Amino acid sequence: MQSVLVTGFEPFEGQAVNPSHELVRLLDGETIAGHALVGAVLPVAFADAPTALARLVERHAPALVLATGLAGGRAALSLERVAINLADARIADNAGARPVDAAVVAGGPDAYFSDLPLKAMRAAMRAAGAPTELSLSAGSFVCNQVFYALCHLRATRLSSMRCGFLHLPWLPVQVLDLPLQPSMDIETMVAGVRAGIACALGTTTDLAVGTGPTH
Repeated sequence: MQSVLVTGFEPFEGQAVNPSHELVRLLDGETIAGHALVGAVLPVAFADAPTALARLVERHAPALVLATGLAGGRAALSLERVAINLADARIADNAGARPVDAAVVAGGPDAYFSDLPLKAMRAAMRAAGAPTELSLSAGSFVCNQVFYALCHLRATRLSSMRCGFLHLPWLPVQVLDLPLQPSMDIETMVAGVRAGIACALGTTTDLAVGTGPTH
């Protein structure tokens, strides 16, 4: 049975939880469309996250990798379209590192695009009851670094592996003291991700619909 690797991150920036950590814990061991889901948690550390990711890919040889992370303040699940070759940290990672205007991969392309059928996935995830959007920025913290490193693995070593990145909103417990900030319950996130993975595994041609922002 081929596998699907779903990664999340440990908590960071003083938070007690990270929804991506909870997501992969719940999905680990499930089967979707004949593929075994493997959930794994990556460190929020520039020095260690790409290495940990590469080891997981080597160990499980997944047909598809969906990396996930937290984007506090967003109201929907955000399917990221592009990873950029830039690490520029507003805050320190969990190891205390704070790179400024550094390359994720020295000499690598300026950017990579996800090769997943993101528009079809968005439609499937919304049909499953999970608010979902497409995003043109994965930031420049460890989430973007992992997304770029994943795409670089696909481009340079593992052409048969498909990959993408999904940002998650805060959990309700994380906004108890932030009453104006959006959140999403973990059950909705899990339902959306299940639907997105199933769509990605069964879709080779994306929907030809316009979804790009005007600004």
